[in-house]
Amino acid sequence: MESDCRIPVACCRPRILLLHALFWGLVSLRVFGAALLSEEKATVKPVAAPCWLLEEFIVLEECGRCSDFHAAQTACRQTGYVERVNCTKSSKEEYKSCRSAMMEEHLFWKFEAATLALTAVFAVLVVIRQRWLDRLASEKVRRQIESI
Repeated sequence: MESDCRIPVACCRPRILLLHALFWGLVSLRVFGAALLSEEKATVKPVAAPCWLLEEFIVLEECGRCSDFHAAQTACRQTGYVERVNCTKSSKEEYKSCRSAMMEEHLFWKFEAATLALTAVFAVLVVIRQRWLDRLASEKVRRQIESI
């Protein structure tokens, strides 16, 4: 009994094998790199949790871009935007990282542009592949007609 798991001949071409090797190499690099980064983060000493994680808070200043004065704080390094909050129980004022509507809109349009670019690239690839297949089919028909 023959197995149905045969690899097509087209998949063994050097160009296809190179593309597969490159793709899986990048995937494995990404996975192992993330694993190494998570190990490095695990060795960082734990810091006391901010009050806004442990208790209720009131927002004193709405979400805004970090100034040069606040740029060194950990809250600014996460998103580039902070809001000033006042914790109700401890009455401490702290800065909390936040995501602004302007930043979200910018990320949305970057995503839309990337999606549009990928759509255009794959549409061109489909057209090229279809033309190639049409050419192969017409050559096959021409050979069949010549053999008559």
